[in-house]
Amino acid sequence: MASGKFSRRRLRPQIKHALLLLAAAAQCAAAQPSTTDARAAGLATLEAFLADVRSLTAEFEQQLWNADKELLQTDKGTLALERPNRFRWIYREPSELTVVADGKTVWVYDVELQQVTVAPFDDSVGSSPAILLSGDRNVREGFDVVDAYKGDGLDWIKLKPKAAGSDFTSLLIGFEGTTPRRLELVDGLNEVTRITFEGLNVNPDLDDALFKFDVPEGVDVIGAER
Repeated sequence: MASGKFSRRRLRPQIKHALLLLAAAAQCAAAQPSTTDARAAGLATLEAFLADVRSLTAEFEQQLWNADKELLQTDKGTLALERPNRFRWIYREPSELTVVADGKTVWVYDVELQQVTVAPFDDSVGSSPAILLSGDRNVREGFDVVDAYKGDGLDWIKLKPKAAGSDFTSLLIGFEGTTPRRLELVDGLNEVTRITFEGLNVNPDLDDALFKFDVPEGVDVIGAER
């Protein structure tokens, strides 16, 4: 039981990052212009894909690697995202966890613990990349585009947050053509959260019900809706 709780504690900070890696991708087209050909090419690829993105769905595999390149945890699930500020991120394996945001409130439902944590959207995102989901935030204010290169068969663009004390030190977005296939976030401990996407669908029509959450009967609730 103790080891299970430890695993879930490790998962929670990764949820905060993972929910919003796509948010970063979904706003980065406005990021700071590059002065090198490689960076300009990376931005062009990014802009070509993101110019008209309003929603997306995908299956994902999320891995957490430590600084010694040891795999600590693997999670799988599905996601749906609609800008601004709405997402549904479901972890199905090995533990069931659902995170839903409707633009005002964030719900985190831990099936194993039979517990729902509720918080206002702005309080939940804090200074994390989650704020990038907001349509009124200009990524140029928060990120520098620092590199673009090819690797692992993908075209990569690298960004760094300008703000001191950020939850992460760099963000990488890997493209195959104009389709994002991988996102990688490096934190202050040099741990890497790597998310690989399959079956990504851009601009589907999504039901508003996806971004609503009804608290199951009989579960514990921490916090309150706004």
